[in-house]
Amino acid sequence: MSTTEQRVAVVTGGARGIGAATAVRLAAEGRAVAVIDLDEAACKDTVEKITAAGGKALAVGCDVTDEAQVAAAVTRIAEELGAPTILVNNAGVLRDNLLFKMSTSDWDTVINVHLRGAFLMAKAVQQYMVEAKFGRIVNLSSSSALGNRGQVNYSAAKAGLQGFTKTLAIELGKFGVTANAVAPGFIVTDMTAATASRVGMGFEDFQAAAATQIPVQRVGRPEDIAGAIAYFTGEDAGFVSGQVLYVAGGPLD
Repeated sequence: MSTTEQRVAVVTGGARGIGAATAVRLAAEGRAVAVIDLDEAACKDTVEKITAAGGKALAVGCDVTDEAQVAAAVTRIAEELGAPTILVNNAGVLRDNLLFKMSTSDWDTVINVHLRGAFLMAKAVQQYMVEAKFGRIVNLSSSSALGNRGQVNYSAAKAGLQGFTKTLAIELGKFGVTANAVAPGFIVTDMTAATASRVGMGFEDFQAAAATQIPVQRVGRPEDIAGAIAYFTGEDAGFVSGQVLYVAGGPLD
């Protein structure tokens, strides 16, 4: 068994979409994967896909905004899979609205899941990384970090994750831990389907319209993002840290 095969990865928001694709990809590369989502039962499909292919996975129910739940989840992962040294902070929610219509609750929910959740997970896992003198943290930002109408909460959270990432890279680098961010453009997920619904378009039409604005002339798939994340979590990416990679089918300003 190689060193890579012994790594334990944690993927939050792993029940579907980008999280599920990432969990499957990391498992295919030999990692044991803890699949975290709010509802443990919702992780079943992801875990079964991994185990059916001969991989090792564990479903974990956890609210990433709850400090006690995060601590318990990470302890369980360490006991049942091994010390986690790869963390993908993917958990996220949408509560879209224009500023004058947005409730304080909608603001707080989005900020808490994306930023508080990433903070709590990174804080809980970093001790295992520091001890192992190896760690890979990947935070999911978004092209919305550059600004997007109706997403002042989401844009702020995703921009915040970029600053969070760069600071983790500075603080943890001397311990062999890297931190990078992947910022997807238009990816076909439940979240983009919800955005289509918000603006009153059918999802197929929404995708077609988006594709015309993307240089590669197609929308992205969760597997496109999983590939970028897999690179950042690999053994060969040890000199790449504090970076934000936009995976959007073309350049973004």
